[in-house]
Amino acid sequence: MEEIKITANNIDNQEVRQLYESAFPDEEKIPYKDLKMLLKTMPLDFTVWYDKGTFIGLTIVYKREAAVNWFWYFAVGERLRGKGYGSKILRLISERYARQSLIIDIESPRQQSENIEQRQRRYEFYLRNGFHDTGVGRTFRGITYTILASGNATFTTQDYDAILKELRKCWDAMPKDENK
Repeated sequence: MEEIKITANNIDNQEVRQLYESAFPDEEKIPYKDLKMLLKTMPLDFTVWYDKGTFIGLTIVYKREAAVNWFWYFAVGERLRGKGYGSKILRLISERYARQSLIIDIESPRQQSENIEQRQRRYEFYLRNGFHDTGVGRTFRGITYTILASGNATFTTQDYDAILKELRKCWDAMPKDENK
């Protein structure tokens, strides 16, 4: 697998934007123009993945100085799902952050919803790929999220609050004008 790092200078990639826009519900994603601005002020590891020139997917990790990084976004192109690419990418990301743990928040498979089967498949995918349920969850805008962590990491509600506080600082520091 080949990878390309995305920065504020090369984020204007239509293929990447289309996957980002289509893979996540509006209430769960940052507007793309704001993501572009955050790349200027936030320590994000935004990577796009290719296999022999074919665009496979994207990952965004919020890199922290603490022992736990937030695996913020992960998507594989819809027509490529179920072919092992997600597991390959997850293994590569886990190797990259082997000295630290990763946490990811996913729509809870325990909350009744129209996409309950999708939520359960996603939950089981992460469990098969080395993540575990931390027992921590939060509800935002009516959606309950379950926090999963890689390795043996422990993760608490206080840890989650610390990440949200850091994110707020980054958001507040974000340039408001796209031309800045």
